Amino acid sequence: MENPEQRIKIAVQKSGRLTDHSLDLLERCGLKFTQSKDQLFCYGENMPVDLLLVRDDDIPGLVSDDVCDLGIVGLNVVTEKRYALQDEGHEALFDQVFELDFGHCRLSVAAPEGTDFAGPQSLQGKRIATSYTATLGNYLRENNVTAEIVYFSGAVEIAPKLGRADFICDLVSTGSTLAANQLCEVQTVTQSEAVIIQTRASLSPSKQEWVDKLLQRLDGVLQVRESKYIMLHAPRSALAEIRRLLPGSEAPTVMPLEGDDNRVAVHAVCRENVFWETLENLKAAGASAMLVLPVEKMLA
Repeated sequence: MENPEQRIKIAVQKSGRLTDHSLDLLERCGLKFTQSKDQLFCYGENMPVDLLLVRDDDIPGLVSDDVCDLGIVGLNVVTEKRYALQDEGHEALFDQVFELDFGHCRLSVAAPEGTDFAGPQSLQGKRIATSYTATLGNYLRENNVTAEIVYFSGAVEIAPKLGRADFICDLVSTGSTLAANQLCEVQTVTQSEAVIIQTRASLSPSKQEWVDKLLQRLDGVLQVRESKYIMLHAPRSALAEIRRLLPGSEAPTVMPLEGDDNRVAVHAVCRENVFWETLENLKAAGASAMLVLPVEKMLA
């Protein structure tokens, strides 16, 4: 009988802007899951990997406390947890292992429209509403600013209208929420995106082997986010220029064409996006029969 303690546990946001992307990423790693009726747990069918669907604010703590081995969460949440623990004299017992290139946003200071702002010193002596008290506190200390931090758990953008704060510090993606509340973004505190964090606790050899395998698959999926596989024909004399034009490519594979000593087939994995301009430049250099294909998986 399988020991439940040997199954890998991954904490994932239950609902929110990271949920669908996180589940899709794990599925692209080959994981198949059955979700519990209460939708709080996903059981891995083909690997000893289970998902705990929780509030994003709880994920760093679950990983730090070794309840979960891995977590997928916004860097803004990770940073807030690190600074909060640091303020308490503790250390976050997890490491960031991957940036996932989705869930991009930023933690920014915003002010009512028309407010004069000339940098962090404009916050001196002001009241700033936020739910990111530890991150904002660290930012103020780094800039030698003394200000009052007013904790708001939600709807931070209404704090100035209520007379509770002069500024706010909140997550910004498109800026539409700020505009709807007559606020203007004036200072970026930190950038954020989804990341994977891993516990520092030691694992059994068998469990560590599965964690390493999963992280290797994740790395393979992440490597091909913008990668394309290009196939083309080219004159041998144009090879140097063709290689120069292939974006983000290592040494391409060059093969002779049957019955034509002067032309070759070139195959290459390009780890940058391939635009129409790239193909047009390749064609001008002598390339023909160009084919661009997506790369689904890569294992170095």
